[in-house]
Amino acid sequence: MYEVTVEAGFSSGHYLRNYRGKCENPHGHNYKVFVTLVGAELDEAGLLLDFKLLKQVMRPVVDYLDHQMINDLKPFDQVNPSAENLAKYFFDNTATQLDEMTHGRVKVKDCTLYETDSSFARYYE
Repeated sequence: MYEVTVEAGFSSGHYLRNYRGKCENPHGHNYKVFVTLVGAELDEAGLLLDFKLLKQVMRPVVDYLDHQMINDLKPFDQVNPSAENLAKYFFDNTATQLDEMTHGRVKVKDCTLYETDSSFARYYE
């Protein structure tokens, strides 16, 4: 199996619902997200997926969240914008696009979202 990983970053605000503590108040983070792909077959160029192409796949999700109050955006107006839920959001959006693009040859292995330099959440299936 082959794996490739790309990193992207964005800055956003959020607050946690149903939470007691500082994070129930609006605050911001400089997020980093790592998306790792996996697959058994390389393409004709010898790549699992071009890094540039993966960055393009991630770009709409990053742009949607960047410099926004995440709680105001769908689905986070209903879903708590925790690091865990944000990691799943990246996973789901990236997986859907890649499945269409590669006809199932490339899958998302996991998405890791850093909320701070020392705290992260990871989602995988």
